[in-house]
Amino acid sequence: MNADKNPATLSDGVVDWLTNGTRDERFIDNIFAEMCNRLQQAGIPLARSTLHVLIQHPQWLGARFMWSDGMRDAEIARVDYDVRERSEYIGSPANEMFEGATEVRENLERDASLGRKHALYDEMRAKGLTDYVAWPLYHTLGKRHLITFATGRPGGFDDSHIAALRNILPVLALVSEIRIKNRLARTLLETYVGSHAGELILAGATRRGTGTTVRAAIMICDLREFTRISDNWPRDDVIDLLNDYFDAMSEPIARHGGEILKFIGDGLLAIFPLSAPGACANLLHAVTEARQAMAALNERNKGTGRAPLNYGIGVHVGDVMYGNIGSSTRLDFTVIGPAVNMASRLEALTKQLGRNVLLSRAFAELVEKEFELEHVGEYEVRGFSEPIELFAFPG
Repeated sequence: MNADKNPATLSDGVVDWLTNGTRDERFIDNIFAEMCNRLQQAGIPLARSTLHVLIQHPQWLGARFMWSDGMRDAEIARVDYDVRERSEYIGSPANEMFEGATEVRENLERDASLGRKHALYDEMRAKGLTDYVAWPLYHTLGKRHLITFATGRPGGFDDSHIAALRNILPVLALVSEIRIKNRLARTLLETYVGSHAGELILAGATRRGTGTTVRAAIMICDLREFTRISDNWPRDDVIDLLNDYFDAMSEPIARHGGEILKFIGDGLLAIFPLSAPGACANLLHAVTEARQAMAALNERNKGTGRAPLNYGIGVHVGDVMYGNIGSSTRLDFTVIGPAVNMASRLEALTKQLGRNVLLSRAFAELVEKEFELEHVGEYEVRGFSEPIELFAFPG
């Protein structure tokens, strides 16, 4: 390493690579790890680096990418929303940065009693690191993320190293913002319309009226007596109840390959495309696990004096139109067709017939060899000219 080397040229090759050589790389963690290795090759004695980004995700506040000397790939850790209440954050460089600091620099070679007090600095000293620097990484509209660098070089980073590392920040900010916003777009679409629909939308399926015919098992679920609950319970309790109910129902659906297309008040619409092997059986496995989760939820609620929650599920199978429906400026990616209407009618019949789950004969024929079903009889279904033969799923 040449400390006299022009700081502007020490990292110029890395800046050029970030600008021109990362166009085909989709993931920021891969770019970050490669950047760290290239900084080493350029003569900067880098031993550890982290990139901390805030993300908009229903479960996570952010993510941390960490690279250490000798690593080809970065380690990725998700960060909980409550991290700011924990000791790992309080007094940390991230804490300082997100409170407005523009640089955190710590000489790790000096006596620990003279420096900043945080477990992170003790850990780095124990690993033989000698110098640490952290800077905000500025994205548009004032959003701040965080990048850190550390070295084990005796005497720490010299001025040329610091200048070279500063030199990469503006272009790294641009490169990272593009990837983070791409990931954000995917996350938001997965959160609000589902993973499969989200992929189709990102691939260009955004024109009104476009779609495809899909053969699928359709599941519609609805919470019983929700109007009474929402009229009599405090607002926050109602929201908590709905979230717990949707967790109990939704997680098994996702686990078994179903896709929730929408929540409608206290109800949900999900499909299990028959292109997946065992889709109908997977739907009933999901129903079984959802029942268990609802039983556990009711047991917990019993301890707080709340009445048990009841629900109805209607299941049918058939062809549906899967695509964009709506106005010229507001679209919904959903399914429509007689098969969806049938599932909705069966869900409505669960209350009348006192059954939690009702299946059409068309669906029952696809699973009757694997599951014990109960024949309920033929019933008139609103909107359909012929009586429909129904089955219950005991349990």
